[in-house]
Amino acid sequence: KGPRDMPQDFKASLCLPTTSAPARTHSNGNCSSYTETRHLSVVGIMFVAQTLLGVGGVPIQPFGISYIDDFAHNSNSPLYLGILFAVTMMGPGLAFGLGSLMLRLYVDINQMPEGGISLTIKDPRWVGAWWLGFLIAAGSVALAAIPYFFFPKEMPKEKHELQFRRKVLAVTDSPARKDKDSPSKQSPGESTKKQDGLVQIAPNLTVIQFIKVFPRVLLQTLRHPIFLLVVLSQVCLSSMAAGMATFLPKFLERQFSITASYANLLIGCLSFPSVIVGIVVGGVLVKRLHLGPVGCGALCLLGMLLCLFFSLPLFFIGCPSHQIAGITHQTSAQPRPELFPSCMEVCSCPSDGFNPVCDPSTRVEYITPCHAGCSSQVVQDALDKSQVFYTNCSCVAEGNPVMAGSCDSTCSHLVVPFLLLVSLGSALACLTHTPSFMLILRGVKKEDKTLAVGIQFMFLRILAWMPSPVIHGSAIDTTCVHWALSCGRRAVCRYYNNDLLRNRFIGLQFFFKTGSVICFALVLAILRQQDKEARTKESRSSPAVAQQLLVSGPGKKPEDSRV
Repeated sequence: KGPRDMPQDFKASLCLPTTSAPARTHSNGNCSSYTETRHLSVVGIMFVAQTLLGVGGVPIQPFGISYIDDFAHNSNSPLYLGILFAVTMMGPGLAFGLGSLMLRLYVDINQMPEGGISLTIKDPRWVGAWWLGFLIAAGSVALAAIPYFFFPKEMPKEKHELQFRRKVLAVTDSPARKDKDSPSKQSPGESTKKQDGLVQIAPNLTVIQFIKVFPRVLLQTLRHPIFLLVVLSQVCLSSMAAGMATFLPKFLERQFSITASYANLLIGCLSFPSVIVGIVVGGVLVKRLHLGPVGCGALCLLGMLLCLFFSLPLFFIGCPSHQIAGITHQTSAQPRPELFPSCMEVCSCPSDGFNPVCDPSTRVEYITPCHAGCSSQVVQDALDKSQVFYTNCSCVAEGNPVMAGSCDSTCSHLVVPFLLLVSLGSALACLTHTPSFMLILRGVKKEDKTLAVGIQFMFLRILAWMPSPVIHGSAIDTTCVHWALSCGRRAVCRYYNNDLLRNRFIGLQFFFKTGSVICFALVLAILRQQDKEARTKESRSSPAVAQQLLVSGPGKKPEDSRV
């Protein structure tokens, strides 16, 4: 409804005798094929916008990750990547804060009547100016993209990295010449494999040739067990993050009866700063402790185990469901007329109306004043706002007046400790972000890094960011106890079973965290086995080879000990 129609909502939802009430018929104009076509076109525009947003983010992730790792010193690369990931997460945090401000404005800010509207941000029918944040963010992205035009094609290597590589080349130059002088020692099969590896020749192919050879390149890359398990663990983490980022504001709003603006403000102030801290601390630990593959795997497993532990109390922190007259105790999702109190039988209440009122004495909520049997209204003006009351209510005990709006929850204060636990778990989970990327970057050849990271992000998009919101949304829909209808179809859920909502939403998060723990445990087991085999092989090697490994640099691990 537009803002001009809002003042009529109060009178339209009053209890009027069936004999004197006008026919409460709703026009089917909103259900015409023309209107549905307009809705589909808007959805199409949103799809195109999201596609362009994904294409525009490629220079930062995944290409930016390989770009930084190529031109940074090996010891500095984890810190730089941690800073990149942390700064990237600042965007959603600022966006939630911006969304909190925009949602305080009504959606039709350019069509407000002179006297304003009678709705408040606590009213469940309130719709904030969600579209205004997109305009501000789009303008900011356009300005931030300008410096990319001035980046060089190749960045200069860091000084210490150049000196280190000269030492490595000096050590490996002599064996390489011996191999070149004695080609008979190298079998033709090995030479052909080294020259014609699918992953190595992929960058030199045309687009059509690459599409044809890509399945084989993909299978060859996925043959690495560490790469596959790390990607699967990141898929689980991304599925958890996608569900949380999409539905956490709605979950907090419904579970603790807070406004959408306040929910976004809490998330922007608590959750995303903790995510940034977790990413940065993970990068610093990898750099300061000089963690190798086994150390990175152990850090990932420890972070996820702690995250899983702090997720358990979330199952028990929440608010009970509101007592809704005629809905709370029914079994079906759509209320039937006979389930409502008999006291409103004389009223001709609209079947699709929604203008909730609350009886403060019993904390029972009614869908409309008509369902409470109220026949008149009273507006009390205050200094900052006006409060609407409905009187002469036949369904309310002793005919007490009821207040417009949903009933406040008695446990809304639990939203802060709930979100603090969520933030702590997010920080612990994000400890794994940088070390898991280092396992991938250090586990593949230099020329394969860009392709490997690209394959990794492809799996994250396809297996996590696309299906996870759908899975979470479907699980949340199963907890609905009252659906609003539009054109004879389910449109929006008005009321949820809070216990089911909490258990299924947190349960899905727990499921994905458990999957990540299992994957990191397997990664650590394989890395320890590889490290054990490498040590055994090193102990059997000749003293000359051992001396070469020592000369190659104190910070460089043997090739056999890498992932």
